[in-house]
Amino acid sequence: MADDGPALLKELYEHAPCGYLCGLADGTIITVNETFLAWTGHRREALLRGVRFQELLTVGDRIFYETHYAPLVLGAGGVHEIAVDLLCSDRARLPVLVSSGFAEAAGDLPATIRTCVFRATERREYELLRARRRAEEAEDRVRLLARTLQQSLIPPALPRIPGLDVAAAYRPAGRGDEVGGDFYDLFETSPDDWGLVLGDVCGKGAEAAVVTSLARHTVRAHAAEVKHPAAVLCELNTALVRQRADRFCTVVYTRVHRVRPGVFSLTVSLGGHPQPLRVSADGEVTAVGHPGTVLGLFDDVTVYDETVELCPGDAVLLFTDGVTEARDGADLFDEARLASLLAGTRALDAQGIADRIVERVLAFQNGRAGDDIALVVLKSPRTPAGPEGAARAVTRRRL
Repeated sequence: MADDGPALLKELYEHAPCGYLCGLADGTIITVNETFLAWTGHRREALLRGVRFQELLTVGDRIFYETHYAPLVLGAGGVHEIAVDLLCSDRARLPVLVSSGFAEAAGDLPATIRTCVFRATERREYELLRARRRAEEAEDRVRLLARTLQQSLIPPALPRIPGLDVAAAYRPAGRGDEVGGDFYDLFETSPDDWGLVLGDVCGKGAEAAVVTSLARHTVRAHAAEVKHPAAVLCELNTALVRQRADRFCTVVYTRVHRVRPGVFSLTVSLGGHPQPLRVSADGEVTAVGHPGTVLGLFDDVTVYDETVELCPGDAVLLFTDGVTEARDGADLFDEARLASLLAGTRALDAQGIADRIVERVLAFQNGRAGDDIALVVLKSPRTPAGPEGAARAVTRRRL
């Protein structure tokens, strides 16, 4: 009986009541069982020639896999019972439920994604994913899908930072019917510390959304363990280069640290991104951060950490180039115009500053954005006993 053990295990694997695949972190299939092959009509030798699991999905499900499914597997360790359509060898669709788990690299074994596939042909008739297939055939539903996907790349609300007023704004380009590359995120990394990232992936559409999702999840994954923003951007650059998506992005990552009530330090690192602007309580506007290398193009990048204090009455604006490169004919909105506008908003709260800037930029373009606009405002409210006008220390560190 013991001698039959390996053969029995192989039989159980190959003819299990579910499909089973094992792939590398990028989705490349390295093992597949007979059940999956029988259901889909694919040949084992064909799938093991570098085919990625996501290539076996329909267009809509492939976007979902790249922007949500894979980042969750890699970041959270697994997902369960996700409904998708597989493309069989004859291009017919097979409704299935998939569950995946991530296994870290061990010894000579690479990191892998292990996926179970269950048929869901009858169940699919009752699921809302039928609407996704109709959406691919109708232009208005494609726009809805694009807007929904874009909203999933931007948090619906920002977390509260005690003692700091925070606001954000996003406006898509044109009619908002195509997924853009602008994104932002704010999250707590430890007590009295928060991570703030804002970036712009080149291009639009599903491919840009894939890179956007990767950037957000990579920054979150490393921010809790890596305190220096420049080091976080180096990790992001490595992830983008490995993705080989032929997309680059500009990113500003800021560590927000509460020094004492009413006073915060901001450590800013720029990966080819426009410098944030700080407006002091007395209306002086200065650029923050030292320019660094665009991310996703080169194996090695040069980025810097610069730390400034945000005192009561001060505000800092992070923005994408959809603000400064807004056009009225040949005329640009530009940094000087933005700085002048920001100086005049120091009496407003964070949301008032964000709304005023978006309003003026849209008006400059006759009400329609030529490019995506994303911005985040941090403001330290005035306090009667606050050290307004105190010296604001600046330190810089290169990585």
